[in-house]
Amino acid sequence: MKLYLIFFFSLAFGTTLAQNQYPKNYFDSPLKIPIILSGTFGELRSNHFHSGIDIKTQGKEGLPIYAPADGYISRIKVGQYGFGKALYMNHPNGYTTVYAHLRKFAKNIQSFVKETQYKKEKYAIGNLFPKQDRFIIKKGDIIGYTGDTGSSGGPHLHYEIRNTKTENIINPLFFSFNVNDNIKPTVNQLMVYPLSNDARINNFAKNTALELKNIKEGEFVTDRIYASGSIGFGINVFDRLDGASNKNGIFSLEMKVNGNRVYYHDLETFSFSESKFINLHIDYAHYKKYRKKFQKTHKVPANKLSLYEDLVNNGKITVEENSNYTVEIISSDFKKNKTRIKIPIKGVKSNLIFKKLDTTKHKIKTGDFNKFKLQNVTVAFPKNTFYEDCFIDFELNNGVASIHERTVPLDKRYTLTFGISHLSDAQREQVYIANVDNPKYPRYVSTKKKTDKVYTSTKSLGKYTLNYDTKKPSITPVNFQKGKWISKNKTLKVKIKDKETGIRNYRATIDNEWILMEYNHKKGILTYNFSDKKLVGSKHIFKIVVSDNVGNTKTLKTAFFKK
Repeated sequence: MKLYLIFFFSLAFGTTLAQNQYPKNYFDSPLKIPIILSGTFGELRSNHFHSGIDIKTQGKEGLPIYAPADGYISRIKVGQYGFGKALYMNHPNGYTTVYAHLRKFAKNIQSFVKETQYKKEKYAIGNLFPKQDRFIIKKGDIIGYTGDTGSSGGPHLHYEIRNTKTENIINPLFFSFNVNDNIKPTVNQLMVYPLSNDARINNFAKNTALELKNIKEGEFVTDRIYASGSIGFGINVFDRLDGASNKNGIFSLEMKVNGNRVYYHDLETFSFSESKFINLHIDYAHYKKYRKKFQKTHKVPANKLSLYEDLVNNGKITVEENSNYTVEIISSDFKKNKTRIKIPIKGVKSNLIFKKLDTTKHKIKTGDFNKFKLQNVTVAFPKNTFYEDCFIDFELNNGVASIHERTVPLDKRYTLTFGISHLSDAQREQVYIANVDNPKYPRYVSTKKKTDKVYTSTKSLGKYTLNYDTKKPSITPVNFQKGKWISKNKTLKVKIKDKETGIRNYRATIDNEWILMEYNHKKGILTYNFSDKKLVGSKHIFKIVVSDNVGNTKTLKTAFFKK
């Protein structure tokens, strides 16, 4: 544990806690099925570390979720993306458990949520914070049912344990969460990097992939490399658990040089505020080009992650001429299954000239506000948007603004603005900013409009241009037809779609009264449950208005019969 967490737990529970000493057997499993994981704590995700464990639900939705301990519901969340439907439960021992991607909540919680949704006339109501005595929960009570809501990739339960005061997330496996794992991590590839201007690897100043030779199960060796200057390593590795084919994250990574530890990190705990530094923890440029994540065993100064321990020279290896080194990189899962790689290194003198530094007229000073303009395009970078001083490329060709390379990670969002005073009124209504890193598939980015300009706030460098969306969304009835009886239907469903900029909002009514339609954005299906309200009479008018992200609007109004 980090020192500040030790101090906090000492105050909270009156006991000095050493690393890994969390309450055992306090929390039961939230599901009464064998626990198999599809995602591990701290797994490498896009722009963040995974903040919980993903528990497989046998490919099903609707499995009951049981309270693992006494407590109360402190927060309820309903969103279209992210966690989807989620519950937060505070416990007397100072921890909070979190349950995400739920299909629905327990009956009393569901009623509370639905009442709020009808009051606000909105499905995605964000966060609700009920009073502490509103939902008192006893261990073993059903609090909800598993699902696939939000940005889930399939049915599962996302489960977290947090420190209630600090909100730091802690690996649930430290709480006697029983998961079977007898499989060693699998290493896909090892990379070695020149880190200084004079560094050379086999007489080249470039990143070099090393061939792995299998000695025995879990042990590999590479050919000797000849190097000079400051070098570092990166590893593409995953772990599998018993009974699952998923490629999960490892728990810890260690590097030794001549038997001495110079780098170590593990996934015991971290804060949400530091999760963004994953883009400095991995080889970000390689990931953006090839979609493969290499964890580096060296740390750059701007990386504020608290995961690291026992760093010597931040994990960088200074190779001296005529010296020999044996580097060992050890990947481990939570159950201490390990995979080891040994890399022999010989220090040699390189005769290559130093690398030439790239310069442009657009210089970034991280501590300053930086703003550049070309014709009708402006980019504005707040202080400390970049992690280090650098030169960037900024060009405008045929209406496409090229803002350096998307392979550089940013700490903050910057503003990209296009002037549109030259556009007609009709064009201004339909214009939006599109990312065209892949010109065949322009991608809408959130666009705000003013009279003479459009702008977006983004953390991604790359290529952007102005596009126009002239088509309305589509609305298609799924389980009913105009003017037909649907007395046996328990639900009313429509499919909505917008090909270019995507759905922005929708509003549906029956007989001029707002109805709650839940949107499954993965299938494009909106669903209304007739149990929400009792219909009066037999003929009813259903109306839905759907808008896309530039304001194109489509309306469907139709009659149906139901008693």
